[in-house]
Amino acid sequence: MKKKLRSVVKSGFAVFALAFLATSCSTDEGSVFDSPIDTGDESSIATLVINENDGSNDILVAEASGEVGTTVPGRIIYTSTKNQKRLYITQNISGSGEMPFNNFNIEGKDLKKALKGDGSVDLDGDTQKAIDFTFELPVPDIDNGEIVYQFWTTTGKGDFRDPTKRKALGVGTITVKVGNGTNPTANVREFTDIKLYAPAEDGSTETFFSLLNGSAYRIDKGPEYRAFWDFGYYYGASGDSADDKASFASTATYNDVFPFDVEGLEADATEENAATETLNNFYLELSSKTAADFDAITSSGDLNNIAKPNFEKTTNLNVGDVIEFVDEYGKKGLIKITEIKAGYGTKDYIVFDVKIQP
Repeated sequence: MKKKLRSVVKSGFAVFALAFLATSCSTDEGSVFDSPIDTGDESSIATLVINENDGSNDILVAEASGEVGTTVPGRIIYTSTKNQKRLYITQNISGSGEMPFNNFNIEGKDLKKALKGDGSVDLDGDTQKAIDFTFELPVPDIDNGEIVYQFWTTTGKGDFRDPTKRKALGVGTITVKVGNGTNPTANVREFTDIKLYAPAEDGSTETFFSLLNGSAYRIDKGPEYRAFWDFGYYYGASGDSADDKASFASTATYNDVFPFDVEGLEADATEENAATETLNNFYLELSSKTAADFDAITSSGDLNNIAKPNFEKTTNLNVGDVIEFVDEYGKKGLIKITEIKAGYGTKDYIVFDVKIQP
């Protein structure tokens, strides 16, 4: 028995359409997701193939050319000896940085059940050992450059910025070239007016920040989003942190420098991959740069001279301070403090701007 399901995936840059045809009657080896799209001449489709049993015909890189406002067909065929739990997909437009497809509009309740909160596709049931997706890749409005799509599967909860984390198969890459295919000079990614609150014991405050997408996260949303978190805010009240006023600390060291239990910061025993959960390191220190220096930076290359700091927290911050950092994934950047409402209450906060390499 077969039923057709269709998913439309949207990102901040483009619409990514996936169409699935699932076989619900399976064997122990699982079944393949067949495509409902009429592929026509299959030789013209950018196709990725990974077979863990026999890699002699593997294809890890494929290319296509496209015109703005159109789509190009693509396909992934991944066959594994172990269960593939999730599929991760990223898109990089003109070298602006890999972004997850994490705003799913779903048609079909069965497919909706297979989606995870972090934006990955849960390859449940029949789809675990063999997947075959055919899809249309949108070509966004750029004059020249590349749109790079990456696809990998994992054996558990993965990380959009680290394909090696619990990787099953991949990474496969489909590159869509527009015009002459040359990307422009990379600019920094900018996030402005980010507000983080002092932590609440019940985890209900937006206390952690992600450089992946520029979003602030509630602590109690940890199970699906901890891999997104880079650093958090705290304001010392007593104990070891009593002298730490407005402060930032990496997610990995937050519990050590702010020694108060906060619900949701660490995985509990009921969570997926709880025993092997890891948190992001984040290296930072006060910079000699001024607020005017921060404002003048536009190019990614302007941040190349930042050296990796030795510390994972910085304390007693003031408005106008500039902080240099290198994140878990090696990207460099600056933070400028623009406002502080001093205190450790749940309505006390810090506001800042960020510039980071793509």
